[in-house]
Amino acid sequence: MSLTAYKETAHTNSYQFTAGTGYELPEYPFVAPPELQSKEAVRHPVVIVGGGITGLTLACSLARLGVKAVLIDEDNTVGVKGASSRGICYTQKSLEIFERLGIFERIAAKGVQWSVGRTFAGEDEVYSFDLRQQGNFHLSSQPPFINIQQFYIEGFLVERIQELGVVDLRWQNRLTAFEQNAECATLTVETPAGSYPIEAEHVIDATGSHSPLRKWLDVPFDSRRGDDRWCIADVRFSTRPPLERHTWIEAPFNENRAVWQHLMADDVWRIDYQMAPNADPEYVSREDVVRERLQRQFGADVQVDIVWVGPYAYRSECVHGMRHGHVYLMGDSAKVVSPFGARGGNTGVADADNLAWKLAAVLRGKAAPALLESYNQERLEAAQQNVNVTNRTARFLRPADGSERLFRQAAIGLAKQYPFARSLINTGRMAVANPYSRSSVCSYAPGSAAGQSVQNVHFAWADGQPGKVNDLLDWAAGDLLLLVFGEPSHTGLQRLRRLAATAPVRSVQVVDARSAPQAAEHVLDSEGQLQGACQMSGHGWALLRPDGYLAASGDAINGGLVEAIERSLGLRGDTP
Repeated sequence: MSLTAYKETAHTNSYQFTAGTGYELPEYPFVAPPELQSKEAVRHPVVIVGGGITGLTLACSLARLGVKAVLIDEDNTVGVKGASSRGICYTQKSLEIFERLGIFERIAAKGVQWSVGRTFAGEDEVYSFDLRQQGNFHLSSQPPFINIQQFYIEGFLVERIQELGVVDLRWQNRLTAFEQNAECATLTVETPAGSYPIEAEHVIDATGSHSPLRKWLDVPFDSRRGDDRWCIADVRFSTRPPLERHTWIEAPFNENRAVWQHLMADDVWRIDYQMAPNADPEYVSREDVVRERLQRQFGADVQVDIVWVGPYAYRSECVHGMRHGHVYLMGDSAKVVSPFGARGGNTGVADADNLAWKLAAVLRGKAAPALLESYNQERLEAAQQNVNVTNRTARFLRPADGSERLFRQAAIGLAKQYPFARSLINTGRMAVANPYSRSSVCSYAPGSAAGQSVQNVHFAWADGQPGKVNDLLDWAAGDLLLLVFGEPSHTGLQRLRRLAATAPVRSVQVVDARSAPQAAEHVLDSEGQLQGACQMSGHGWALLRPDGYLAASGDAINGGLVEAIERSLGLRGDTP
């Protein structure tokens, strides 16, 4: 591939935002990179292009694992100038990841927790939920969701990366050219002080939906663009609405179009209004028009402080592959989804969490390079799932004339009277940790929950002090974590000791009220939360990856466990 220059690209997901003035973003100083003096291309193991939530999560994850990397970003701040609000809703899985990275407490202190959602059609409530009463949301040490403006999380990630001191953050460093061969990739970077070349064994494309790298590599992708138009109003109220997620499919105060209502940090409410398909972005975002819209919803006497306004449109895209030579596509570079169900930024966070431990294991020589192929297998499956789910929501909210509109009308009518029909109301299927069903590094034995995410549930350490899954993953320090339930045999214990000496695996015995500890490294699971999170029953073992996903499980400590460990590290090429 020859060196190619590219024109300036937007940093938005095809969102047509107006400029806002209500948010003040931090600014980071430009520091001249050492390559500017030498003009020699220094080779780095990892170069991350893009300092949004996805790139910063990867950088922080690598720093936590002690992997040196360089992150370049053409801006000098987090968020997007003039469109700094953007994502607001972060899922339990993302919050579990942020706890491992050391920023969850900052997010929890700044953001707003919520679990109740209500959906209305006209004046009628047709559907409601409380996530604390669904599935196992209540078992994790993290809440189901926290609402917080995206730039706050990005700022916390920058702070944490600086605290860890392993990753080199380079602001006002713009990628202008790229080439790669079998040995490495070479990037040309432009700065206020001049240009320089940099080499990388692995390049992470976290530049967003207008990725220049994706264009240079001519990555094939599927795309869909609709005519749906929306307008955001971020406001503070004199009186506070209920602390719940409210959704109107047909809002009488918005010409029977959809409306979303969420509380974020700083006592700011995010109101999303669905506009007419031919709406003029400049007109719908005018302050007088926005205030009139708010008065129709909240009453003529409502007192509001408009923090930020922005009209937007969206599209959906999904690449056919997320790895191309030395380049790994991540976040919006790989897939673009409509903003329903919080499946945009959250899946970018999961992309980063998936790749970070694999890069660390390979670069440390603890895993085979083949492990990196599983990033494409697993996260492409997740991307395809999320695009499909959000496309269905977009079609429900903006149905085509004919069968789609008839279905929506029927679903709304039935849901007002019959509970069974409420699941047909689709205002956004809230994001969850995507399962992996076709990964070459998971062992899919009958009855195993391999490929599923394990929640950050509670247990007790041997001394009775409280602990959680993330503590065990921290203790494993980037290695695989083997949980042994019940009382292993004498032969099994010997095999575990040999494994500990020869493989990057940390083992811990999990005992309940009926079992006796046989290992110095053991924890107490008296309530069975660990066993339940791994979908285990009785004696056996569960193999957890550093990203909290279950790689394999089994009944006996035998050759099957050894095979599962080898597969999890990319050392077996056969089909699971």
